[in-house]
Amino acid sequence: MKTTCVLITILLPGIALSLFGAEPAKDWTPVKQTNGVAIYSRPHSGSHLREFKAVGEIDAAPKTVHNVLDDVEAYSSFMPYTKECRVLQRNHNFILSYQRVSPKIVSDRDYTLRIEQKSWPVEDGLAYLNRWEPANEHGPAQTPGVFRVTECEGSWLLEPTREGKTRATYSIFTDSGISGPAFLHNTISTTGISKLFAAVRKQAKNPKYQSK
Repeated sequence: MKTTCVLITILLPGIALSLFGAEPAKDWTPVKQTNGVAIYSRPHSGSHLREFKAVGEIDAAPKTVHNVLDDVEAYSSFMPYTKECRVLQRNHNFILSYQRVSPKIVSDRDYTLRIEQKSWPVEDGLAYLNRWEPANEHGPAQTPGVFRVTECEGSWLLEPTREGKTRATYSIFTDSGISGPAFLHNTISTTGISKLFAAVRKQAKNPKYQSK
């Protein structure tokens, strides 16, 4: 979970994010299942937007997937919609990152995120958690013509399977300022999440992430 911006994170138009357990709570509603990724949503208190969560398997060890998500500087080369991504500060347990996304259907959006990183031993290896929240006060000033996102919280949870693969849980709640009917937001969100999983799966095959 990278940032996407750890991020690690990726911002998906018109959706929101928060951290939840690996299994869908009873108030989660299944939205879509595609390419081995199950996507759920639920209402978010105080907002007309919905929270989204996706669970899927990645054919790589959690450490490899974590290395992909940790490569924030390279997001613009493989993360969907990402136009610019800069690390402003990094230490052993957090990343401060500025990101600018270009959703195509609207003007560019940008935000600065503080991404906390944790890992702990589990039965089949190590689990990793990247959890982010807005930190615009520590990033660049707002750019004219670019919408500044102020709500963006999310996470990647990476858990090992007995087969040496990763069970990845991606959660997101954000308001990117896109107006429109609920069904449009839902379609944009599920499409973006599917593209995100595809991008991370593809990047995890790169030997440079497996050698770290």
